[in-house]
Amino acid sequence: MLEARSERGICRVACFSPRHDLTIPRMSPAENREVIRMWTEEFQRLAKMDWVRHVQIFENRGALMGASNPHPHCQIWANASVPDLPAKELTSFREYHAAKNSCLLCDYLRLELERRERVICENDGFAVLTPFWAVWPFETLLVSKRHFASMQEFTSGEADLLADILRRITIRYDNLFQTSFPYSMGFHQRPTDGGDYPEWHFHGHYFPPLLRSATVQKFMVGYELLDNPQRDITAETAAQRLKELPEIHYLDRV
Repeated sequence: MLEARSERGICRVACFSPRHDLTIPRMSPAENREVIRMWTEEFQRLAKMDWVRHVQIFENRGALMGASNPHPHCQIWANASVPDLPAKELTSFREYHAAKNSCLLCDYLRLELERRERVICENDGFAVLTPFWAVWPFETLLVSKRHFASMQEFTSGEADLLADILRRITIRYDNLFQTSFPYSMGFHQRPTDGGDYPEWHFHGHYFPPLLRSATVQKFMVGYELLDNPQRDITAETAAQRLKELPEIHYLDRV
C-alpha cells in the first residue's frame, strides 16, 4: 500500500519557430511540417534507447495551462515505464481487439464519420471530432484514418496531412473566442519497448479549459471532483460551434 520508486526519464523542450509571436495556427503549412519532422525524429531517436518504454509529445499553450514562456514550444518526455493514461488506453484497445477482432478507434471513427454529429474537420489522413465522452467543453480527439501506431509509420503524405489538420483545428480554437486559445494537447503513440502493438491506433487529445468566453474557465469542482464530470455543453453542440467557424485566423482577416 505504501510503495514508491524513482522513474528514469528524459525531458526535452523544442521550439516551433524563431519568432515569439507565432503559434501553430499562425504558422505556414511548411513551417508546421518542419515541426512534425522534428517530432518524428525525436520520437525515433528516443524510442531507440533500450530503457525507454514510452515517448510523450505534448504542448501546453498559454499561461493558463502553465506555460511560463510565451515562445511557441512543446515538450517531449521519455519514460522508463508506460504512464497511467496510455496504459489504460492500451488495456481498452487490447480488450476490444480480443472481443471484436478489430481496432477500437478504427470502429469508433467509422461510426463518427457515418453519423457526422461530432466531426469538426477532416482531410484524407486525419479527422478531428468532439468525442462522445468529452469532459472539457471544447475537448477534441484527433484520429488517423489509416490504422498505424506511431509517427514512425507515416506514409510520404501523412506528415503534410497532419500539419494541415493541426492548423485547421487550432485556427478554429482561436476564432471561437478571438483569443490565443489555451490548451494542453498531446499524441498517444505505441509503447517503445520493442513489443508488437497491433491494437494501438495513432491519435491525439486536445484539452482546452475555456467555457463561455476568453475569460470564463471551466473548473472541476464539487460533484465533478468527488463523483463524475458534468457536461456544461454537449459534445454535439461543441462540435457544431467549432465546425461553423472559418478556417482563416481572426488576426489574418482583412
